[in-house]
Amino acid sequence: MKSDAIRTPKQERLLSLDALRGFDMFWITGGGMFAVFLGKLTGFEWLTRQMEHVEWAGLHMYDLIFPLFMFIAGVAIPYAIVSKLEKKVPKRTLTAKVTKRMVILVVLGLLYNGALAGDLTNIRFASVLAQIGLAYFFASLIVIYTKSFKSRLYWLVGLLVGYAGLQLFVPVPGVGAGVLTPEGCINGYVDRMLLPGRLHGGVFDPEGLLCIISAAGITLMGSVAGHFLRDQSRTPWQKIYLLSGIGTALLIVGVALHPVYPIIKSCWTTSFNLAAGGISFLLMALFYMIIDVLKWQKWSFYFRVIGMNSIFVYLFGRFVDVGRLVNFVLGWAPQVMGTFGQFVWNVGYLALIWGVLYYMYRKQVFLRV
Repeated sequence: MKSDAIRTPKQERLLSLDALRGFDMFWITGGGMFAVFLGKLTGFEWLTRQMEHVEWAGLHMYDLIFPLFMFIAGVAIPYAIVSKLEKKVPKRTLTAKVTKRMVILVVLGLLYNGALAGDLTNIRFASVLAQIGLAYFFASLIVIYTKSFKSRLYWLVGLLVGYAGLQLFVPVPGVGAGVLTPEGCINGYVDRMLLPGRLHGGVFDPEGLLCIISAAGITLMGSVAGHFLRDQSRTPWQKIYLLSGIGTALLIVGVALHPVYPIIKSCWTTSFNLAAGGISFLLMALFYMIIDVLKWQKWSFYFRVIGMNSIFVYLFGRFVDVGRLVNFVLGWAPQVMGTFGQFVWNVGYLALIWGVLYYMYRKQVFLRV
């Protein structure tokens, strides 16, 4: 399979996008485990806590992985869709393409959750992959069927404000409106009422039905960043200043709202979207500046190899017992090294996954859906 590499109108690959995607996936393919080890070794407990999801309200680094991935998917939309609209590719053709992508990701999500295990009564129908597919689908439809960038901004604001209105002002039977707890949030109520099978959180699902709307919002945020990056009327440094300014403003607003409208990843509150989107804008600006503008690129190769096969590496960690393979390769060596042995094991884990991805990179095999 050939890579659907993103290129600028000058046919120069936007390397920062692959690198940022790989940086994002790094943390769930062994990087987070390695950070936890370093945190415990050095007594730097803050780092260890950052590699865990918050229990409910608040924000840790680990909570940013999923929304950053959605944001990056949105950055690709102007290159993958708007560029084709400009070339007069029929809208129905693009709609068919994003529909196919959505269906494949929903099916892969079911397989990831164990659909083939036989116990269909207890299967979790919601999934990370399904939310990626559905959110990208809805965000893409908005881009395909709106006539201007300004119209897409109206859609983005409408999604964020409308979603906040649902969570804050629509009453849940027996609970009331604006009760942002696992049991009282309208997300959980809708999931319990409409979503079949098992819910990840028992009374709610962090990838539930309403969360798809919010995820579509942060995907549209990414498309805004992609629009500015693709805009040839601005200089690279103007793009960096613009993305940084937007990111800073969104982060400040999201944090400012937290006391009255908490940042909660599990139900994807609009304040969470603003904070996570703001950080995503800042990271995109940083990676774009370092890699594509200043041309400091060699260091990013490690992450680009991961980023060019992000869906594969996510599935690989689910269906292959990487830890067992590491134990087989390293044998008894880590056990006799004490604390340093754990370090060696973690490095081996990262090296094994990256080695597989590097082999695929050399063979130009990329899993794209």
